Amino acid sequence: DNTFGVEGCDVDDGLALLYLLGCEEAQLHGITATYGNSRLETVYETVCGMLADLSRSDIPVKRGGSRPGQYDSEAADYLAGMADRYPGELSVLATGSLTNLQGAYVRDPRFFEKVKEIVLMGGITSPLVFPGNVMKELNFSCDPHASCNVLKYGRRLSVITGNNCLNVLFTKDEYKRELFTRNEPIAAYIRERTDYWFGYNKEDYGIEGFYNWDVTAAVYLMHPELFRDCRDRFDFSEEDLRDGYLRKDEKGRWQCNLPQIREEQAFKRNIYDTWMKVEMREYGQNKRTQGICGEPAVQRGDGDSG
Repeated sequence: DNTFGVEGCDVDDGLALLYLLGCEEAQLHGITATYGNSRLETVYETVCGMLADLSRSDIPVKRGGSRPGQYDSEAADYLAGMADRYPGELSVLATGSLTNLQGAYVRDPRFFEKVKEIVLMGGITSPLVFPGNVMKELNFSCDPHASCNVLKYGRRLSVITGNNCLNVLFTKDEYKRELFTRNEPIAAYIRERTDYWFGYNKEDYGIEGFYNWDVTAAVYLMHPELFRDCRDRFDFSEEDLRDGYLRKDEKGRWQCNLPQIREEQAFKRNIYDTWMKVEMREYGQNKRTQGICGEPAVQRGDGDSG
């Protein structure tokens, strides 16, 4: 549900996409748009606009369901088709509602068996309490039925929770130091499209910076060595997932991995360095008001068939 550069909307989906585009070992096959941060059409237009900005209109973008329960979509068909095309090789990164993944599962009940791995950003294990407000979970709570099925039946599944993202805050001073001293066009693109987000987090939540929720999931997908895997047992239910809540239960039927960042500076260094590898022509002319993304289907090209 990428709304990168859309006034008043979150930026981290777009930053996650930029991270994947900067990873030399990643082969990004396509992006499926979903609702959440905004309505589907806004997300779709943002994705396409961002890819145009980056001269990457070669990457397919598919419309997903526009609301909970709308599981028949070109995104669902695309995901299921790609899993057929690359059995055991395809990695899926889901950074919005899970409606499209449920759609692929409805289309092909063996979808989860065919993908290599799924990394999700979403869910909470306790309330996200900040000085100025309590932040509600968004991604899993958008479509509790879809989320419950993905969590129960998804294989080789890892979840980057909102709570685990709180270990690393990206401050404005650090952001300026990393991006305002660089000459790469992508640095100007990122800072100008995301600067407003600091003010939003300060005003609404009293946070002196922002958390790169979806980027964290993208980093785990590509560089799991920067994390510590934390496997536990859970009792998933649609009722809990209406609030995005993941209920731990030592006798729970379902096992899930909730990775945690190992070391803050190594994690941040990897992100900033990877962003700077994104190729872009000179930025500054013909600026748009909107930017990109949704649920990228990724094949890691690291020799692991990942």
